[in-house]
Amino acid sequence: MAAITASMVAELRGKTDAPMMECKKALTEADGNMEKAEELLRVKLGNKAGKAAARITAEGVVTSHIDGTRGALLEVNCETDFVTKNDSFLALAKTAAQLIVTHNPTDVAALGALPYSQDGFGPTLEDVRKGLIGKIGENMSFRRFKRFDSGAKLASYLHGTRIGVVVEYEGDEIAAKDVAMHVAAMKPVALSSADVPADLVAKERSVAAAKAAEDAAVATAAGKPVQSAEIVAKRIEGGVQKYLKEVSLFNQSFVKNDKQTVEQMLKAAATTVKGFTLYVVGEGIEKKVDDFAAEVAAQVAAAKQPA
Repeated sequence: MAAITASMVAELRGKTDAPMMECKKALTEADGNMEKAEELLRVKLGNKAGKAAARITAEGVVTSHIDGTRGALLEVNCETDFVTKNDSFLALAKTAAQLIVTHNPTDVAALGALPYSQDGFGPTLEDVRKGLIGKIGENMSFRRFKRFDSGAKLASYLHGTRIGVVVEYEGDEIAAKDVAMHVAAMKPVALSSADVPADLVAKERSVAAAKAAEDAAVATAAGKPVQSAEIVAKRIEGGVQKYLKEVSLFNQSFVKNDKQTVEQMLKAAATTVKGFTLYVVGEGIEKKVDDFAAEVAAQVAAAKQPA
């Protein structure tokens, strides 16, 4: 009997996108023969959507579709980065973005109900999603999307498949695409300082106040003069204003020319940005960190334990 190593399991998983333990079982049955194991997996893979549905999907892709002044930005999640390279998964994501533009679904559930067939699955997008879960062996989900149809021009930028931006603008297309790239790199939270959400401003003010209190405590302990309440208040407000400039798009230094702000670049290009949307894959999802080789070893050891 050939020894089945973690690297062999990883190689087969990379070829087939099948679950790790299914790869291990197939390799064992095929006595280590990679081709035979791959064939066995094609025969044995059944619908595992039910079992996969509870697993965390913190990987995935962001994709966009623009048709004139209508567009969509979509995040589709899966469990591991193996699946983000799977042609069927990528086709599902690409088509879903197109369907959002065409049909204007109100939410993810409505998106899943739209008609679509792929890889022998259908007749809805949700049926295809469930079918691919069974075929690929990993959970996957449509996490979020935004549809654009305000009449403004649209420019998009995808940084690989993990970061996506759509900018709504009037004016020069090149300048708008440069802004989309800038947003992907610098991740502003609002167009201007005035647009930064109040909860973020309050949080920053709280941090600045806590820092000022800590500095006062250190000064007192060292026998040094403590700043007056008026000076402390000015320091806190100065810190907040600095934060607002750092996170507002128009006030940020333009990534292609740090001698000018984004607002100055846009003015020179006679271009107005009306809004932007930024998606980063898995943002806000608690991600499980796994050691693949250790996980294989642990599951193999568990399989050897007596029932």
